[in-house]
Amino acid sequence: MFNIFKLAGRNLLRYKRRTLLTSTLITLGVVAVLLFVSVSGSFKAMMVGQITDSMLGHLQVHKKGYLASVDSLPLNRNLTDKQITKVKQLLDGNKAVASYSMRIKLGAMFSNFNETTNIRLNAVNPEQEMATAPLLTKRILEGEKEGLIKEGEILIPELIARGMKVKTGDSIVLVANNKDGSVNGQTFLVRGILEGISGPGGRDGVIHIKDARSLLRIQGAEVSEIAIRLKDMEALPKVFASLKQELESILNKMDKPVFEVHTWEKISPFFNIAKMIDLMTLFIKIMLVAIVLVSIMNVMVMAVFERINEIGTIAAIGTSPSKIMGLFVAEGFFMGILGTAIGTVISLVAIYVMNATQISFDFGRQKGLLLSPTIGSNDVISIVLIVIAIAVLASLQPAWKAARMDPITALRHV
Repeated sequence: MFNIFKLAGRNLLRYKRRTLLTSTLITLGVVAVLLFVSVSGSFKAMMVGQITDSMLGHLQVHKKGYLASVDSLPLNRNLTDKQITKVKQLLDGNKAVASYSMRIKLGAMFSNFNETTNIRLNAVNPEQEMATAPLLTKRILEGEKEGLIKEGEILIPELIARGMKVKTGDSIVLVANNKDGSVNGQTFLVRGILEGISGPGGRDGVIHIKDARSLLRIQGAEVSEIAIRLKDMEALPKVFASLKQELESILNKMDKPVFEVHTWEKISPFFNIAKMIDLMTLFIKIMLVAIVLVSIMNVMVMAVFERINEIGTIAAIGTSPSKIMGLFVAEGFFMGILGTAIGTVISLVAIYVMNATQISFDFGRQKGLLLSPTIGSNDVISIVLIVIAIAVLASLQPAWKAARMDPITALRHV
């Protein structure tokens, strides 16, 4: 076996131009994939962070059936005091949980005393909300950001502010129905203007949770949802499975689940975009496989035709077909290793340089976002192994052809 690898290495050195060309093609494929995976992964992580850290949190707990009717923001599906206490006990005892925020979600009529429109409201505890959605304050385009919100104040979405010509410092009125159907109104001071986002959140404003309880005449501590932020996003599947098992196993008097737990992926339409990024990454990997397969197979087929006399000679002196086949497979294996080694080094250096130069870009209203490409060791190892495996597989057909050659015919070849 050692002699086969030794001969394969010598053959690659004998045909330097062919070896260089093939290795270059493999290198370019590896560099393209590793850079694409690192950059797209960075962009995906950044966008997921924008969604989870400015609005959703990583997980949300609701009363069973709330999410199915969330468009109507039903107040009759709020979590009660006892249910909230049960959830808090579980979250406080989970070391993976960094923070959580109690929210009341409601719909109301928004009036500037001249015009009226509908608005969706997130009523929050400022301290809890800033810990759970730390990027929320960065969405405030105008107004004071420190402390997020005080009682009697409201953050209104940019869409409504522009449409109704409402500015920071103006007084507005909110009118809402409680779950019993009675109507109540309350005056608020506009503290700030929130950056608009896609989806239903484009019409979402923010008020203090105590104001929501006053406006809706809620007695007690009931909330619509509990948003959860984890210390490490990588722990999301494990924490979700644990909370889902513990909470959804709690049944009411009719033996039906009391709670439902959802990840941000279930709640946000952006998850579909994240899946498209993963699909594009898979497509690029398939292209790499095709590049390596075609380049290796083409070079090895040419090597067989160029070395027919050589193959006939080594076969005539008693070299077995299996060793001849192993010789060509070993050459493909070495070219795969050489190409992936060079490509990996170039890619890691390029990633380091991009991080060191701190490349920034704008995405919508977000200015100066830093591109921080990173790639995990698992991705690097998997791509390297795939390339080497494909290099070996691409060598099999030419190697099999060389091994089946008749020595006499091969020696007569001109």
